[in-house]
Amino acid sequence: MQQNFLLGLACAIGVIFIWSGFIVFSRLGVNTALTPFDVSALRFVVAGALTLPFVLRWWPRHLSLPIIALLILTGPGGIYTLLMYFGLENAPAAYAGVFANGSIPIFTMTLAAFLVRDIPGPRRIVAVAIIIAGGALVGWRGLNAGGPDVVQGLILFLTASALLSIYIFGIGKWQVSPWQALAVINIPNMVLFLPLWYFALPSGMGEAAVGDVLFQAAFQGLGPGFLAVILFTTAALHLGSTATAGFSAAVPAGAAILAIPVLAEVPTPLEWAGIALVTAGLIILVLRKA
Repeated sequence: MQQNFLLGLACAIGVIFIWSGFIVFSRLGVNTALTPFDVSALRFVVAGALTLPFVLRWWPRHLSLPIIALLILTGPGGIYTLLMYFGLENAPAAYAGVFANGSIPIFTMTLAAFLVRDIPGPRRIVAVAIIIAGGALVGWRGLNAGGPDVVQGLILFLTASALLSIYIFGIGKWQVSPWQALAVINIPNMVLFLPLWYFALPSGMGEAAVGDVLFQAAFQGLGPGFLAVILFTTAALHLGSTATAGFSAAVPAGAAILAIPVLAEVPTPLEWAGIALVTAGLIILVLRKA
């Protein structure tokens, strides 16, 4: 495939907006009567219905079953979304932006170092140190005053980030197209998760307001569940896995700003400083490889 930098850049910017909204509106959703399982179900009902008519055409037949299973388990599907939704029950949106998105380039860079011998130079090591320092500033208040719930949220965010980094690396290595990514992520998760949710998992759907249900179904299904998969995969194919992961630089600030009017979560000056440090470190990591 011939790489197109401008197309990859445009898709990466689109992902930034959707991911920022995903963090804020998901926290909004899991703080209603809806459970994290409900929000995941709504996502896969819509995204799966949009993908299902094309699954035979889009299914990646060039990939082996173990590779497909790896992409299903690590991609933005059921496991990833539940980790994020449960994390957002316990920790503010700004924390998700920093720890779930800010750590993606670090995990991706580590994978590249071990798997393809892409050893980071001094510039990237300094960038990672800045990111870690910024994350510490953001999490300081919550870790000291928020108790075990906030710590649990941060662990869930980091786990989600580690999984998604494997997926990012994989779609670049195995040249998975955006349409193939939709088929691999949405259809298995719809087929496996929805019956499990309906028959076995706790739900607050009956108590939830109709407006909350419709909004989460539309946003989660169309945004993160469908459009973001296309944009993210396209960006990874045209920009590379490390650069695509690094575009999460804008997500911490975007999520923190959006959370102010939507969730009334206003970062403290220390948290703003941490968000700025994480963003600066990620920009250094993306703009120039050492």
